[in-house]
This record gives sequence, structure tokens and C-alpha cells, in this order.
Amino acid sequence: MRLYLVRHPRPEVPAGHCYGRSDLAADRADVERVLAALASQGLPGAMPVYASPLARSAVLAEQLSPAPVFDARLAEMDFGAWEMRSWDDIPRSEIDAWSADLLHYRPGGGESVMDVAARVAGFDADIRRAGHAQALVICHAGTMRLLHSLHLGGTLVEAALRAAQAPHRIGYGEVMMLET
Repeated sequence: MRLYLVRHPRPEVPAGHCYGRSDLAADRADVERVLAALASQGLPGAMPVYASPLARSAVLAEQLSPAPVFDARLAEMDFGAWEMRSWDDIPRSEIDAWSADLLHYRPGGGESVMDVAARVAGFDADIRRAGHAQALVICHAGTMRLLHSLHLGGTLVEAALRAAQAPHRIGYGEVMMLET
């Protein structure tokens, strides 16, 4: 199976703000840029399209497929009370606490990395069983890191830690291909 992971277009959010599960619209010009880039690669073709239900992913999915499959397990991490706050306004002690327990700390009372890893692993298991030769998945940087890490193997904890420590920044509209 071949999975094409696509990060959503740039969201309409002030620079320097924490956002994860916040349901933000995508910048219209960036939606058009990503659509053109995908078309130049022949994507999605006739393959099924799966997407996070958050607006910044959904708008792209709805342009690419007459029947995209929205799956909440593809949503970005929920940062709880940190959502839409400036990173500078989040107490350093809270950020340090997260850094000290990267996998289990719940930023802002939201989700832990392990919470997100468990739901993304559920999606990964289901899509592998679906029997598609290939599929396009529109989601978020954190979700993409986790899916990539899960495909590298190991335990869920190992995959979550590898994803959480990944140094690679994933650009808006960036495509990552996974083969299984």
C-alpha cells in the first residue's frame, strides 16, 4: 500500500500562537497553491481521500474528492487551554513540564502525545486493512510524523517518542509518501 500524506494549507492564525485542535480556516490563496502542486504530481487521481475533519484539512479534501472520508483520528493534538494563546504567554514552567514528560504530559489539560499516538495508530491499522493500493491522507504535521514513525516499526511508545523528537519541519501542503 502507498499512502500519500499531505499537510493542510496554511491556516489563518496569528504568528506565534499555539494551535492544534482549534478549527481554523485555511488561507484561500494557499489552498489554491496546494491544489496546483498536487495536480502537478497527478494527485489524488482515482485514489480514496481521507482527511482530518478540521476546516484547514477539510477544505482541501472537498476540492480533491467528491466523497472524502473524514476521520477524527487524523485531527491534530488538542492543546487544551494553550489553544490560540501566544507561545510567549504560556508559562515557561508548563512548557518545561511538557518537555520533562514528552509522552504523557497533557499541555493545557488537552491530549498527551500518547493519546494522539493511540488514535493515529487506530487509523493506521484500519487503513492498512482497507485493502487500498494507495490513498491520499490530508492531515496535520503531528499526525504525519506519527504515521511516518508508525511505519518505521517498533512499539507505540517508541513510535510516539520518535515522532515527538523528529526535527524535520513539515511545510504547509508538503507531501510525504509511505510504502507498506
